[in-house]
Amino acid sequence: MDVRIQQPCPQCGGPVVLSESDRLLTCSYCGVRNFLRSHGLFRYVLPAGNSREMVHAPYLRFKGTIFLVREKAIEHHLVDTTQAAVFHPDLPPSLGLRPQAMQLVRLSAGQGGSFLRPTIRASAVLDKAARLSTLMRRRDEVLFHRAYIGETISCIYLPMVRREQGLYDAVRDRLLLSGERLAEAGFRERPFSPRWQVDFLPTLCPHCGWTLDGEGDCLVLTCSNCDRAWLVDNTGLQPVSWQKVAGDRRTRLYIGFWRITARIQALAMETFADFIARTNQPLLIRPQWHRRPMSFWIPAFRVRPRLFLRLGRQATIGQHRMRPEQARACPELYPVTLPPTEARQAIKVILAASAASPKPIFPALPRVRPDRLSFSLVYLPFISTGQEWQQPHTGMVINKRVLGFGRHL
Repeated sequence: MDVRIQQPCPQCGGPVVLSESDRLLTCSYCGVRNFLRSHGLFRYVLPAGNSREMVHAPYLRFKGTIFLVREKAIEHHLVDTTQAAVFHPDLPPSLGLRPQAMQLVRLSAGQGGSFLRPTIRASAVLDKAARLSTLMRRRDEVLFHRAYIGETISCIYLPMVRREQGLYDAVRDRLLLSGERLAEAGFRERPFSPRWQVDFLPTLCPHCGWTLDGEGDCLVLTCSNCDRAWLVDNTGLQPVSWQKVAGDRRTRLYIGFWRITARIQALAMETFADFIARTNQPLLIRPQWHRRPMSFWIPAFRVRPRLFLRLGRQATIGQHRMRPEQARACPELYPVTLPPTEARQAIKVILAASAASPKPIFPALPRVRPDRLSFSLVYLPFISTGQEWQQPHTGMVINKRVLGFGRHL
């Protein structure tokens, strides 16, 4: 379930409601568009007013897909959990459904009060999320690889207020710690840090100054003036090498895939021919494939895990059928919602999904260290066939409703 955040416009102060995945703010009052940039985790607080007596307890929210490669199959599970980053038996271990049920407020300097220092690392929260899922490691089966893909990690603060009786949950107005227990808790507090605030960047092309095109949750924006593409991350706008496979008059949509060229020494895999041989594909290896560097084609958009694996496998195996060429900006580009850092984590999972048999590939995954990496974004043409989008070069099929649902994962 998605989380909604209230964010005032930096230009006119008008209220803007954003999704947790939105990185582009568009004000409906003044029309100004800005990128949101954070120097770390995005931080929010449950709405309960501002006061100097407030004490804020941090909770780490994890939303994403966990993939496990076992001896015989690849398992996956969608996880959405919010766990306490400060351990104390009297504090709620989780925020439950409150982040989804309430409209969060982005943390700002005017929040007031103090903030508890986290005592639990984000890695521990991820491990706990894996244990809470149905993918708990079984003793009778070996786990070769685990990956978190499409993950969103943020910090949500639970506001608490000091009173004579002790420390109260400011949202539910319930006593959490009595005065005596609070004195024994030994919480370490700190004031608000300016680094926790988001920065706002104009949506202008760094090369020509033209206004960039893209939707709120899109991580790659394009310039219709100079036909350049830019990746939005916490450092600002980074240039992206991008291409497009030519469509025809039937093409109604272009969907992006991260093409990651890599060498895998553990499997002696450097060319596309090596990949076909090692994964035991039922294809006759052509001479030119020995000169074609191996590339993994990772969906550049969030989608259900089973479909993510299928699309990545089909695009990677069918890459010899595609001829990318210079791209030009157009309105038919589907938003890129999966960053290249996440796509890199998917290499071993897509490799495992591509194997015709688990035995040659799965046991080698712990030794796999892809190197000589190079990234580019390639848009593939899709035609509409009623309820589905079909890719003519590879035969990939995506249900339209499932594709739209993926933007809220």
